[in-house]
This record gives sequence, structure tokens and C-alpha cells, in this order.
Amino acid sequence: MQAQQTPQVAVNVRDEGRGTRRLQMAALPLAGAALVLGLAALSAEAQEVGEDGLIRTYGDSTFGELRYSPDSPHLDYVNPDAPQGGELSFAWSSGSFDSMHPYTRVGRPAVLSSVFFESMLTGTADEIGSAYCLLCEEIAYPEDRSYVIFTLRDGITFSDGTPMTAQDVLFSYQILRDEGLPSFRASIPLTIQDAEVLDDRRIRYNFNPDAPLRDRIQSAGGLPVFSEASHIASGLDFEDSRLEPLVGSGPYVLGEVDPGNRVVFVRDRDYWGEDLWINQGRDNYDSIRIEYYGDSLAAFEGFTAGNYTFRQESSSQAWANNYDFPALDAGTVVREELPDGTIASGQSFMINLRRPQFQDVRVRSAIAHMFNFEWTNETLFYGLYEPVVSFWENTWMAAEGMPSEAELALLEPLRDQLPETVFTQEVYAVPASNPDRALDRRQSRRATALLEEAGWTPGNDGMLRNEAGQTLDVEFLNSSPLFERIINPYVENLRAIGINASLNRVDNAQLQQRQRDGDFDMITDHFPMGYEPGSSLRQYFGSLGADESLFNVPGLADEGIDQLLEIVVNAETREELDVAVTALDRVLRDRVIRVGQWYNDAHWVAYYDMYRYPEELPPYSLGFLDFWWIDPEAEQALRDQGAF
Repeated sequence: MQAQQTPQVAVNVRDEGRGTRRLQMAALPLAGAALVLGLAALSAEAQEVGEDGLIRTYGDSTFGELRYSPDSPHLDYVNPDAPQGGELSFAWSSGSFDSMHPYTRVGRPAVLSSVFFESMLTGTADEIGSAYCLLCEEIAYPEDRSYVIFTLRDGITFSDGTPMTAQDVLFSYQILRDEGLPSFRASIPLTIQDAEVLDDRRIRYNFNPDAPLRDRIQSAGGLPVFSEASHIASGLDFEDSRLEPLVGSGPYVLGEVDPGNRVVFVRDRDYWGEDLWINQGRDNYDSIRIEYYGDSLAAFEGFTAGNYTFRQESSSQAWANNYDFPALDAGTVVREELPDGTIASGQSFMINLRRPQFQDVRVRSAIAHMFNFEWTNETLFYGLYEPVVSFWENTWMAAEGMPSEAELALLEPLRDQLPETVFTQEVYAVPASNPDRALDRRQSRRATALLEEAGWTPGNDGMLRNEAGQTLDVEFLNSSPLFERIINPYVENLRAIGINASLNRVDNAQLQQRQRDGDFDMITDHFPMGYEPGSSLRQYFGSLGADESLFNVPGLADEGIDQLLEIVVNAETREELDVAVTALDRVLRDRVIRVGQWYNDAHWVAYYDMYRYPEELPPYSLGFLDFWWIDPEAEQALRDQGAF
């Protein structure tokens, strides 16, 4: 179950061109793939069995033990003594906004527009699959996990000062199920059968008997909670766009909103969760300001002028060439490469399988062969990137070579629903191209042969045509000026073998709408996978999500993949999950639903020299929104210098 664009609140400020990568904010909803949690055997310290036979715990780890005890003073990777104050400011140049409501398809929500809302459970940046009580003080469930009871902490208040009750939790669940984003409407009933309020602080979720055990409690615990009274007072339908957000319980509230230009979030001085152990050393800014720009070039100029003070660079060209302005030379601005241990973002050219010309996998493979990553990387990216090949790139779950015996044990029962190539060929990957020239002749010959097999032959004008005389049209839809230098050589390569390829640059609003409507041939987007994938995979790859989910961008609907998804979702051990994910990766790659782009293993950041971070960063988050802080003396010195 997910919110619009990203499952947790995330800032999409990573990777070349229009690319994105998630950066988690503290204490935000776990709804979706950002952290797919699960309940399994916990350590004795983590759980106990009450007189009523229910297992009671303060947190959960999918396949192992929790890192933190209930007596932990703070997370290991934070500075619990970090000063609070100052303003974090950064830019956004990937589209405008006209709404502060992230749970509807109407309008375009602002970045961080779900920062107001918390959920029962929250994750950490140094564990895979762990979650701890945030809104709840206790999780209770029977051994068969047929239901769960969350007990709210005492004294939780919304930002308007009103108390949170279990009725607000129930309301949030019901309205997301009935009127929320299509992904919520599709996913919630698959896991949660119904819910009931037991008293002011307790709510019980009853689970669908067919729902995977691993996803049950986490799906309920990851739902955002907002004030029922605030929704009623708004006088709006839940699906209506709005600039006055629903009231939540998070550490920030809306300070200023100027649609399309700026949004500012300010600290809630009466935030109820200030003293929780899991919040120590986090949410350190007094305000967070996001400046909107029409394009990335204008945004960069804004940074050099001091209009905002933190930047995560998305362009290798800019990173290699543009960071030589006076503030950097003077030491006013710091430029750093910080380690990034996360899964590759899955940034790709998505192929729209709803289009008739892309029905044959040989056509899709031919198109994939004509993207010369090696030339693009050396010529345009200064050799800074690695190719995205696997859906779980940069992890142990990426498929390799021929299927293992363990994979075959899963795949053989599905042989009638899977392509024979899954069993007879090494996992699909486009061979490396010649980095010395944009058009690789060997790849051209391979692609041409595939197209001829698929019934596309050259006409008198040199363009490929099918039996009906139609050309093979491929339109790249794009809104980023920076991305044109990447797409144009790809278009030229496709045209060189007779494909009627073109680039259509539109504004961000058109891009978003056409993507939502499935009205595109190829578009850049992401498959942000997790280390413990679960039911959210249905939104990205399941047939039910082909026309409904915002996240199944290619419109994939494949019965064999649907069954593999269920094997992944129902895996009960780490070993079972790893094998199932590897098998799924193998089959997804065989279907060629995207052309992988690139990733690197470093965060490129530049900031005015007042930001500070812990000596050792956690492996799964840069965390500048979460646990960085501002040195007040350094900030004042910069202000005295007129740096911003």
C-alpha cells in the first residue's frame, strides 16, 4: 500500500536527468515498498506471551532479531546531542505542485506533503526489515496472526492539539481503503478484512485468511493516520485536491505554501513524540524550505546564489564541470561524495506494454540493444556510473547465469506459463556495447535480426514496417532539458536501423498526466525495490495493477509472474525469499519491460558549510532530512558574510 509517487515521504533528488532516489524522512509512514516489514520469530527480549495467549512486543524483525531493545536510549547512527534549530533548504526541479494532499490522484502534491502524518510503526536506516512502535506502545497478536491489536501511546495529540484516538486510526484505514489512491484501494482489502475500535486507545485489524503472514501486521502498521475531525471540517471529499492539509501528528506542520514556487514546513513546538527514544537526534531543523524551479539549470544557479543551502546533485555533467564557483573555492560551500549502500534505484526507460507495437518481446529486446550505455557513460557521464541490469541491482538477489537448482524448483511448476528462454538461456542481459562510438554495429545487427524475426522489414524509405505497412513508432516522452543529451543519441541509434523513433519534450504537468493515463511509448521512471519485498510487488508487476496502479508503469500483466509474486510474498524464511526474488528477477528481465539506465554507489552532495552529520552514516540512508543538523555558530557566520 503506497502513497503517491513514493511509499514513504521521500525527496526525489537523485540520478541523472529526471532520475530519482529516495531519501527517508524521520518518523514517516511505512505504507508501501520503502520498508517492507514482516513478523517472524523475535528474540525473547522483544516479545512476551500474555495471559490471554497473545504475543506482545514493541517492534518487529522479519527474519531475525531486532537491533534495538526497548531500553535503547537512541538509534546508533544519530547524534542524540545534535542542536535543534536552523533551516534546511533545497530545490525541486522535477515538476510543480498545486496540492498538499498526497493520497489522491487529483492534483500534484508538493514534495514532503505527507510529512504531517505518522503511522503505528516506523523503520530505521541501519536494519533491513525492522520496525518499532511509533504511534503504538504495544503490538499484540495471536500465534496464527489472524489479527493484530495496536495500543496507542498515551497522550498523542494532533498538531491542532486534539487527542488522537483509535477512531481516528479506524477512519484513516477506512477512507484510504474506500477513497484513497487506487493502490490503497487495491491492496488494503487483500490483506485487511476489517477493523474495529476496542476502546479509545486500541484498534484491532482482522486479516484476510489468504493474506501472506509476512505482510499482515506491517500493512496495517504502515498506514498513515490523520484527524477525522480535520477532514470533516474541510467540507471536501477525500479525493479532492487541497492546499490546506489534513491534520496529522508529525513533528512538522505547514508554515508557508506558494503553489508552484515554494513550500515551507515548520517544527511543531508541541510535538507529542519529542521525548521518544527513537526520535532522539532526529528532526533537528526548525524549518524545511523547498524552492521549486522550472528546470535543473535554474536550480543550480539558485544554489550558487545562496537561494537555498543543500543540494544533492543529479547530473554527472554538472558534478564534473560546474562545481567551481566562488563560494566553493572560498570554502563557504562543501562538496562531498558520501557512500550509498542501497539498492540501485531501478531507473529505466519504461516500455509501455499497452501499445500494440511492443507486444513482441523481440521488438522490446531490439530496442534495448540500441541503447549504448557504455558510450553514454564514458562520453556523457565521465565514467561515473554502472549499468542497471537487475531489478535488484547491487544486491545478492540479482539473478546470474543459468537457473540454480533452487530456482528451478520454483520455476518448473510454472513452465507452461513462462517463456522457454527462462530455462534454456542465461539470464537476459544486453551485451556490452562499444564505448568508442554511439552506434555499435554489432548491436545493430543483433537488433535488426530480432526485428526481422518479429515481422518488421525495411520499406522503400528504409523505415521498418509490419505486414499492415505500419512503421515501428517509438516516442520518448521527456520533460528534462538535461535528459535530451541522453535520449537523442538513443533516438538516432533506433532510427539508424529503421525504427521511427522521436523525442517529445513536454512540461511536467503533461508528463505526469500522460503517464497516469498510460499515454506514452517510452518514459523514464523507477522500480524502487526493497531488501525484503512483499505484497507491494503486486503494485509494480501484478496483473491487477496493470491498469490501476501508478507504479506498474509498463502495464505488465503476466500470469506466470503473478504466480511468482505470490511465492515471494509467501516466503517464510530468508533463504526462501532470496531464491524466490532471484527467480522473479530472472523472469522479469526475460520479459524486457524496461531498458535499464545507470546508478552509482555514492551520494553527490554540496551544501553551505553549516550542516553536520554523524561520523558514521547508516548503510541505507543519507538521512539529510532525518538526522543531520545545523551548527548554529557556523550558520550565523555565513549569514554575517552574506553567503545566503
